[in-house]
Amino acid sequence: MARPLINAPKSVRRGEVFDIRILIAHPMESGQRRDDVGKPIPREIINRFVCTYGGEEVFRAEFFPAIAANPFLTFSVSAVESGVIVMTWTDDLGASQFESIEITVT
Repeated sequence: MARPLINAPKSVRRGEVFDIRILIAHPMESGQRRDDVGKPIPREIINRFVCTYGGEEVFRAEFFPAIAANPFLTFSVSAVESGVIVMTWTDDLGASQFESIEITVT
């Protein structure tokens, strides 16, 4: 499965807007290439990404075959209260993976 690298602050002030950056190590095979014997390589991409903060969805993205390998996402969130930010992604095979980080709001 994919390996993520997440960059976000550990603590922020209430009302502050902060960025979350995530790099997901995944080959993102488009399904349009062929292997060395001419057989099509099956499509296998991350097709959905959802981020929740305190149980509420704050960001969603859908990916299509034109997405590059190892997708990098950056999005902003407004600090409301201390809590858990959960990032979940699903691939074409139906496999889901999630990572979570804790944010402290002062």
